[in-house]
Amino acid sequence: MTSWTTPHHPAPVDAVVTLPGSKSITARALVLAAIGEGPSRLVRPLRARDTDLMAEGLRALGVGIEVDGDDWLVTPGPLRGPATVDAGLAGTVLRFLPPVAALADGPVTLDGDERLRDRPNAGLIEGLRGAGVTVEDGGRGRAPFTVQGTGAVRGGTVTVDASESSQVVSGLLLAAARFTEGLDLRLTGGVPSMPHVQMTVETLAEHGVLVDRTDTGWRVHPGPVAAVDRVVEPDLSNAAPFLAAALVTGGRVTVRDWPLRTTQPGAQLEHLLTVMGADVQRTADGLQVTGGTSVRPLVADLSEVGELTPVLAALCALADGPSRLTGIAHLRGHETDRLQALDEVLTAVGARVVQLPDGLEITPGPVHAAELDSYADHRMVMVAAVLGLVADGVVVRDPGAVTKTLPDFTDRWAGLLDADAPAAVSS
Repeated sequence: MTSWTTPHHPAPVDAVVTLPGSKSITARALVLAAIGEGPSRLVRPLRARDTDLMAEGLRALGVGIEVDGDDWLVTPGPLRGPATVDAGLAGTVLRFLPPVAALADGPVTLDGDERLRDRPNAGLIEGLRGAGVTVEDGGRGRAPFTVQGTGAVRGGTVTVDASESSQVVSGLLLAAARFTEGLDLRLTGGVPSMPHVQMTVETLAEHGVLVDRTDTGWRVHPGPVAAVDRVVEPDLSNAAPFLAAALVTGGRVTVRDWPLRTTQPGAQLEHLLTVMGADVQRTADGLQVTGGTSVRPLVADLSEVGELTPVLAALCALADGPSRLTGIAHLRGHETDRLQALDEVLTAVGARVVQLPDGLEITPGPVHAAELDSYADHRMVMVAAVLGLVADGVVVRDPGAVTKTLPDFTDRWAGLLDADAPAAVSS
């Protein structure tokens, strides 16, 4: 296993950062292009492990996806089985591809990394069954499982529990226009990360799909999915550690091409970082964040922006008072149990952490060097990078976990700090 000594850089940073495309938008665009009415182009999609696995899964089902420079050219084809899909550790592949696989003619088996088999998926599987699809999962409600595609899905009224992941809702909605009766999706319980569902609904509308909000969920009308050439905007969640560096060091960081309007949850960084003491402005270059003399604590419900929690928690460990982050119980079912992982990592560098039923209380303490685990979670590598700015001697094991969404993160981090990146070493 390799390790990475994160750069120590207490001096103010001053940088302009360009980030690759959004994982969330790339995943949705790939699925809709794959079931669209004709060929389409994705301009500057994210090329990382999760999105590459999504593309490979669609290719296995018969979709043509060709690389053209920085773009992907997607040509729909007859969806077919038998096929095997490797989801790796990607929740988007785990929950977006099975409804597409149900439209294929033949069985499609989905599996992935060992940890993927721990990620909850009963809501999606039961939703597919409610739509008339046969899914063989051995009663586990998790991977591996096989979707017995027959070339068509009835659809109709389906009730699901999406309390563990909004991706259950998005996965069903994305394919629903191709269901014979469309889909009247009704929810039991709440849905975390609602901005991601709104992203799905707006993306469907851009492809000409009619979606109505109902008292109990959403109604997707059956019909064609228009082919759309799409420019993928930057990934705002991946901007979090870079912008956090401005707060931690009292410096200034600008992320280029920040969209004026977006459904990405990362857009809420503008507000959240302001609460934590940053001066946030939109400039001709993008979003500019300037840190002050200290980092303020944060008391917030992060249920809609759970993916921002790791980096925000790292900032809380470096703040000038205790913080309380709630609404994030669902993070226990992500790439790792993120609440437990954050507890262990922040405690290791000197903070005091109390786990709540749905979140964390974080009280800062004197920070110090520590060897941290990445837990095979890309966000935890970013947490280590932020902590290492202040705590000299932070080492993180398995930094390659960042390939999931930002393969060259350590090089970009070195560029942010205008320093040579310490090499990852075998241990």
